[in-house]
Amino acid sequence: MCSSKSKNMNQEAISQIIGRPVLQPKSNQVPTLDRGNSLKKSPPKPLIHPIASKIASPRPISLNSPPLSPNSKPIRKLAGLYEKPKQAAKPVKLSESTYGGCREVKSLMTVQKQPGSIAAARRQEVAMKQEERKKKISHYGRVKSVKSNEKNLNVEHENKKRCSFITTSSDPIYVAYHDEEWGVPVHDDNLLFELLVLTGAQVGSDWTSVLKRRNTFREAFSGFEAELVAEFNEKKIQSIVNDYGIGLSQVLAIVDNSKQILKVKRDFGSFNKYIWGFMKHKPVTTKYTSCQKIPVKTSKSETISKDMVRRGFRFVGPTVIHSLMQAAGLTNDHLITCPRHLECTAKAAL
Repeated sequence: MCSSKSKNMNQEAISQIIGRPVLQPKSNQVPTLDRGNSLKKSPPKPLIHPIASKIASPRPISLNSPPLSPNSKPIRKLAGLYEKPKQAAKPVKLSESTYGGCREVKSLMTVQKQPGSIAAARRQEVAMKQEERKKKISHYGRVKSVKSNEKNLNVEHENKKRCSFITTSSDPIYVAYHDEEWGVPVHDDNLLFELLVLTGAQVGSDWTSVLKRRNTFREAFSGFEAELVAEFNEKKIQSIVNDYGIGLSQVLAIVDNSKQILKVKRDFGSFNKYIWGFMKHKPVTTKYTSCQKIPVKTSKSETISKDMVRRGFRFVGPTVIHSLMQAAGLTNDHLITCPRHLECTAKAAL
């Protein structure tokens, strides 16, 4: 008997050294019946997602399981039921529903793999933008936005589709001259004389600069009355040069032209009849679609220029005479897209 008892004690000591759970302390031992009853009384624990465990629950759920040894195999198996393999952090959407007092949490992580995910939405957005870009390219020049249409209408209303040499940067005095005088038939001798002087003065300059000095020319040359200008002496001519800043050669040419106009009036009755006689008293209406196609001189302007030079006129080259014809309405060189084209044609028919 003693030998068997000592043998058992040696086996207990060996088992404790090896660490095999053969014997357990009294505090960890639970009767089999009590342990079974406690397991039967505890309600079944629903499966809860690891992230959902952080959500506060109105009813705390716990397992009334007895403390067991951490090295026991049943505990490892039981713990394995609640362990989830670690995954990379992804945005998770949770939905909650209550059935019979127990909270059930459903994970929507699988939705991200479906077409409604963020990546799929991004791909769809990029595809839509590409389609819109293709539509814009295919309809370029034909379909315009509402804002661009309104802007173009305002610009067209402001510019009235004038001749292309009238731009947004054109001086208002030049625009007003185009809209009110250029191309309108003129039959007044004094105004024809004025236009002859202005067209000659714009050689080497531009119409805007000449129009700004228009009143200066009128004051200097007595309203372009040929009878008064023809009486200017050397003293008067020199005062015009000093007071109005007009070149001496230009002043002398204007005085000489006034004397030739008086001769034309004696021969033809008026300067108007002389000029319009080359046109058979009917203006020429052109149909140009571009300012680049408008010539600087024509055969008619060359004919008039030769006759005026023969009569003693100065500064009356073919280009100057063609500019006079345009300004005095002998030829209507407004573009057909310009509203002044029809207006000048209607005035010429009166």
